[in-house]
Amino acid sequence: AGYVVARRETTVSSRITGMIRAVYVQEGMAVRHGQVLARLAARTARANVLLARRQLRAEQALVESAQAQLALDRKNWFRIRSVFRKGLESRSARDAARAAVALDRAGLRHDQADVAAARSELALARIILNHTVIRAPFTGIVTAKYAHRGEMISPAAVGGFTKTGICELVDMQSLEMDVDVNESFIDRVHAGEPTRVVLNAYPDWNIPAHVISVVPTANKNKGTVKVRVAFQHLDS
Repeated sequence: AGYVVARRETTVSSRITGMIRAVYVQEGMAVRHGQVLARLAARTARANVLLARRQLRAEQALVESAQAQLALDRKNWFRIRSVFRKGLESRSARDAARAAVALDRAGLRHDQADVAAARSELALARIILNHTVIRAPFTGIVTAKYAHRGEMISPAAVGGFTKTGICELVDMQSLEMDVDVNESFIDRVHAGEPTRVVLNAYPDWNIPAHVISVVPTANKNKGTVKVRVAFQHLDS
C-alpha cells in the first residue's frame, strides 16, 4: 500500500502586503517557471520609484556642484599658497583658502553618502515594485486557488480578511510514491531496482518505476517500512 506525494509543492504567496488587482490562474492550470500568476495594485509602488529616482538625480546634482566648488577652491588654494611662498600673500589668506578646501571635501563626502543612500532607496523601491508581480517559482500545476481580485494579501497572517497565499503549486516532475512494505519483506527491496506501480483509480495501468530508497525506520504500529518509489516517466 502506498500513496502518491509531491516532493516539491508550495503555497505561492506575496512578499509584500497589498491589494490584489488580478489573478490569472485557476485550479488545474499548468504554469511555467516565471509565469505571472497575479498582480497587486502598484500605483503607490510606481510613484515611490519615480520619487526615489528624482531624489537620486537631485543628490547627484549636489555632488557635481560640490566637485566643481572643490576644484575651484583647490585652484585658488594652489595659487594663494604659491604667492604666499613668495611673500606676497598673508598667512591668514593662505589658511582661509586651505580651510575652504577642507570644508569642500567634507561637504563632498556628505553629498556622496547621500547619493549612496538615495541609490539604496531607489533599489528598494524597485524591489517593492517588482514584488507587485507574483510569478510561478517553478513549472507545475495549480492545485488550489486561494485569492481573488480585490482581496488583501500579506506575507503573513494579520487577521481579518487578509489572504496569505495566491495558490498552491505542485511540481508534477517531483511526484513519487511512499510505499509501506511489510518489514518481513524489506530485505528483498533495494535502491535502484525496477518495480511497477498500480493505482487504485487505474487498476489496469502498470506504471514503470524504480526504488529510490528504503527509509531506515519502521512503523511499529503497522509493522512496515517506508520505501520511496520514483515513476520512470512523468508527463510534462
